[in-house]
Amino acid sequence: MTVDVVVLGRHVEVSNGVRDHTVAILQRVEKFAPDVRRVDVDYSTPHNHSRAAGTQCEILVHLKKHLVKGTATGSDARTALDRAFARVEHQMRRLHDRRTSRRGRARRNGAAKNVDDVDEDLLASDAADDGESSFSVVKAKQFEVKPMPVEEAALQMELLGHDFFLFTSTESGRAAVIYRRRDGLFGLIEATG
Repeated sequence: MTVDVVVLGRHVEVSNGVRDHTVAILQRVEKFAPDVRRVDVDYSTPHNHSRAAGTQCEILVHLKKHLVKGTATGSDARTALDRAFARVEHQMRRLHDRRTSRRGRARRNGAAKNVDDVDEDLLASDAADDGESSFSVVKAKQFEVKPMPVEEAALQMELLGHDFFLFTSTESGRAAVIYRRRDGLFGLIEATG
């Protein structure tokens, strides 16, 4: 079985050679997890234009119960891909090790979420001329939230490389957010009522 690899370019032309190289490299993710559903690869120009011109590569691996993300910038598309894939490979190894260490234990029900899109940087504050702050939504994404234990939510947050993660707690049945504190530990916020 081959992995479905979707290669996109945002404001960047992706040549057939780079596209073929990308598909060939990303077929290897299947060795870490047999439940890979799709891999999205997005090439773009880096957001920080003060750096030398280059290419940014973002890889998002959709697994049955997890998402794994890796982003990197390089002087060209192949370099960016190699760096991003190294990050994805590291995360996939961690996930594989964690999954294999859990074999033999009873599995928890409803411990994952399927995500069509991952939420990043929803709000950005802009200072108005009159000194008041206003908010504008610069990026909005929707995804299905399924129940999971706090431990699973923390793992998902780490795999995505985010500082927070929204989920429904299996313990309380309420919406919750796990986040990384400045001291490196985790915090949990749960909705009431």
